[in-house]
Amino acid sequence: MIHKLFTSPINLVVKIGEKVQEEVDKELYDLEHIQKKLAHLEMMYELNEITDEMYKEQENDLMNRYEIAKKREVEQWYE
Repeated sequence: MIHKLFTSPINLVVKIGEKVQEEVDKELYDLEHIQKKLAHLEMMYELNEITDEMYKEQENDLMNRYEIAKKREVEQWYE
């Protein structure tokens, strides 16, 4: 009984941490989310809302994240 009193808060913190990690991964490596961000970035560039340099920098970052997301997707298929 006393054991549960001490481990319950720790288990709750672990579960919250796992959920936060899940949401961060979704934000960073969700293919659909990345594709939407790329489309939005392109639209901002075409409307001259961002500079060439900003566009290239953000596009590079998103494309790197896209590659990682695709690799993760392939790895999940093989599991």
